[in-house]
Amino acid sequence: MTLTTSSIALDIATFKSQALNTLQAPNATDNSFMSVMASQLQAMDVTAAGSLSALASTVGTKEISSVGRNMALFDPESAYRMMTDINKRDVYYKAQFSELSQMGSRLVELKNTGLDIGRMTLSTSDDSIKSDLQHFVTEYNSWVLRFDLDLRRGGLLAGTQAAQVSQYELEQSVKNMLNGAKDGLHGLSDLGIIIDSNTKLASLDSAKLDSMLVNNKQGVVDTVQEFSANFAKSAGLLNSEGNFMSRQLDNLKGAIQYITDNKSALQVEFGTGDIAQPTGQIAQALAAYNLSYAT
Repeated sequence: MTLTTSSIALDIATFKSQALNTLQAPNATDNSFMSVMASQLQAMDVTAAGSLSALASTVGTKEISSVGRNMALFDPESAYRMMTDINKRDVYYKAQFSELSQMGSRLVELKNTGLDIGRMTLSTSDDSIKSDLQHFVTEYNSWVLRFDLDLRRGGLLAGTQAAQVSQYELEQSVKNMLNGAKDGLHGLSDLGIIIDSNTKLASLDSAKLDSMLVNNKQGVVDTVQEFSANFAKSAGLLNSEGNFMSRQLDNLKGAIQYITDNKSALQVEFGTGDIAQPTGQIAQALAAYNLSYAT
């Protein structure tokens, strides 16, 4: 989903140009002003603090009816529906921000888990190697399950490139068959670690790992060390400044701030709109946002 504060402003400006220019104003000056206002919105720098509020204050306070409509507009119902949509966006963007932030935090934890298993050496006991690899599988699966509903069709993060890329890159890292190539191995799969194509969950075949530890322990250690470095690098890049995760979080933060700064002015202009009433995943993520980020 492409998300910028300018896209929100453009939606508002489009509505103004299509609907608000048909205001049944008492004189031509009012209509003329609305045309100018729409043009200013289309061209404005949306990061300028209070720009929309300043425009709205120039119009003057409109009379909002008891049912939340601005009856001075030619089509108050369309304006009200647009504000309803903005109210929903406000909630949805906050929920997304919270959930994507959680994904970023969990990526750091998973990166550290990946680094931990890379500390094994040839002197590490077989039981410790098995325990470390099982711990990695458990933590990896915990990450997958934590965001499974979010990433399904219709989920909170479905269609969000940052989340989709994170899921894909980590899975490909686990599946990478080049790790251990210099020892004649084909990645973690030769150690008994595979990912189910349907559930996306990893599993460890202990018997296969035991056999490999007996026949080629050096290859096991080398493969795990190589995988550890590559996996940690992938997880780190996903979270790095300017990459998918940080860019999407910045976009969401900007959109949330834009709505917060301008919501009162928009409601004066378009009516209150219906209050958003989130449920399920969105309600839970919104609650987490309000707990951690709301001021």
